[in-house]
Amino acid sequence: MSFDTILIANRGEIARRIIRAARAMGLRTVATYVASDGDSPHVTEADEAERLATSYLDGAALIEAALRAGAGALHPGYGFLSENATFAHDVTEAGLVWIGPPARVIAAMGDKLAAKEIARAAGVAVLDSFDGGALPSDLTYPLLVKATAGGGGKGMRIVRNPEEVEELVAAARREAAHGFGDDRVFLERYVPRARHVEVQILADHHGQFVHFGERECSIQRRHQKLIEESPSSALSSDERSAICEAALRVARSVSYESLGTVEFLLDDESKEFFFLEVNTRLQVEHPVTEAVTGVDLVREQIRVAAGEALGYDQNSVSFHGHAIEVRLCAEDPVAGFLPATGELVAFDVAAEPKVRWDSAVELGSRVTVDFDPLLAKVIAHGTSRGEVAATLALALERLHLGGVRTNRDFLAATLRHRNFLLGETTTDFIERFRPPLTQTLTEEELRDAVTAAALWLQGESRADAPVLADAPSGWRNGRLPHQRRTLRYGDESRTVEYRRDRLGEFDLGDGSHARLHAWNRSTIDVEIDGRRSQRRVTRAGDRLYVQARRGTVELDVVALLPPPGRDALAGGLSAPMPGAVLDVRVTAGQRVSRGDALVVLEAMKMEHVISAPYEGVVTQVFVTVSQQVERGTTLLALESDGADQGPS
Repeated sequence: MSFDTILIANRGEIARRIIRAARAMGLRTVATYVASDGDSPHVTEADEAERLATSYLDGAALIEAALRAGAGALHPGYGFLSENATFAHDVTEAGLVWIGPPARVIAAMGDKLAAKEIARAAGVAVLDSFDGGALPSDLTYPLLVKATAGGGGKGMRIVRNPEEVEELVAAARREAAHGFGDDRVFLERYVPRARHVEVQILADHHGQFVHFGERECSIQRRHQKLIEESPSSALSSDERSAICEAALRVARSVSYESLGTVEFLLDDESKEFFFLEVNTRLQVEHPVTEAVTGVDLVREQIRVAAGEALGYDQNSVSFHGHAIEVRLCAEDPVAGFLPATGELVAFDVAAEPKVRWDSAVELGSRVTVDFDPLLAKVIAHGTSRGEVAATLALALERLHLGGVRTNRDFLAATLRHRNFLLGETTTDFIERFRPPLTQTLTEEELRDAVTAAALWLQGESRADAPVLADAPSGWRNGRLPHQRRTLRYGDESRTVEYRRDRLGEFDLGDGSHARLHAWNRSTIDVEIDGRRSQRRVTRAGDRLYVQARRGTVELDVVALLPPPGRDALAGGLSAPMPGAVLDVRVTAGQRVSRGDALVVLEAMKMEHVISAPYEGVVTQVFVTVSQQVERGTTLLALESDGADQGPS
């Protein structure tokens, strides 16, 4: 090995993943962090950490940190500067080893239009593309706007008719410029019933190329992947061979080196596949490939960067079983998967079923709008696709989680969805099959969760009692009365009545009974009408997080004398997520129609347009451009004229 120390120019779960691989190889690691990220797990897990005064996008500062720490190599992870050819060049010019494809390859593949021409020359089919200028009059819509220099859903818009082209291209340019420093975009034919299939490749510096099979990453929101699996259920053996060989042809045509992913769009009806792009870096979803091949891809990436030969050929790569990965994100599916923030007051992974957790966070981590909303990747591997999906769904449901809104319930529901299990995983899966966005409790599940919460509170009261702690709560020198606890689940209030008898059993006042077998600050073991369960419980202020059969139930403890509230501003439109005000398109006194853009927010480098829910007049505007707002901040007041005030 030509180096013994690696600086990791990244954060979160991928930084932790690189630390694990490097340490297993006997290598020292140096993490990097910014002020807002100083308490993240990757900072303390590395051998040491270098603080950046600016950001993870400051290439000069990253190189300086590597040299100062005595690192011989730099691993960029993914995102940030991982596909920046100039940065890769500067790293090697500074005498450091770049763990990734060389700058010449990144430059060749970084321009998606140029990459398409390379693929076409290699005999691989591509979709027709057009720049953002004058378009042919005979174009068939819809079209897809894409950023020339990037991916990850940034700078992407679906254009459904000619009238939308100008506005959506402009929005895509802004997003691309902010995300990649390059505002170039292009349009290509949009295939609504398609699959996103990608091939993992690896090449050393000695001319040896191999692939590690394909992954399907079709289930997406906002053109960003949520669920990935290997192998794809849509491909026959011959189709799999054809798409993997096409990926290697593209790689050989540019003398590729290191790890990379060649991405294709597979038409679900015709089974034609079209080259999309090459991601010249480690992919977020690499664990599913590791699971089915048994190959540590990060280790291989480091070996190749050090100049080592692969030492094996394609015939040595074998595939076993099926693997699925889900991305647990801080976002609100009900609000269109908008990013969410907060503190993880509960984050406890169940010991079983055994799955792989690649986590960016831990209990107490704060989630902000500064970074991608990915909290953790959860990966399951097994002999059959159905078994893997069930295992992964159960692992998600058994995660005790609270403090931040996430897509956990949506992911579990999708994994159990009939059409997912049938393999109907096209890119329009969410829109076509509409899996439940949140956990829907049965009446029995809600009753049991609320009862467990009320009895947990009863146990807390006894534990905190300054005197007579061993006496039943509500004790009187006579017959004990029923006690009452009211909890709120969403907009619904539930009151539990209970009275403890001399044998320790609780009469719940409605003919049912409960018995408390064990209680502590984090768990309750309770039997309700003969059904016993152990539940994790976390209290954060006046909110309880109670583990249920299919996830965590969030309950608010209703005080006996609740504090007076404030009436919401009439006609007030509030921010659906925290972010920065990018544009304010209206002024006080302006009349707007339903659907008109009012305010544009930016969160996690994505634009979100706040539109008028009904026709009316803007009476007040409370925010200005560049202002940072929290979720729920009132942006403006819109007075309806009564003509159209239905749901938007």
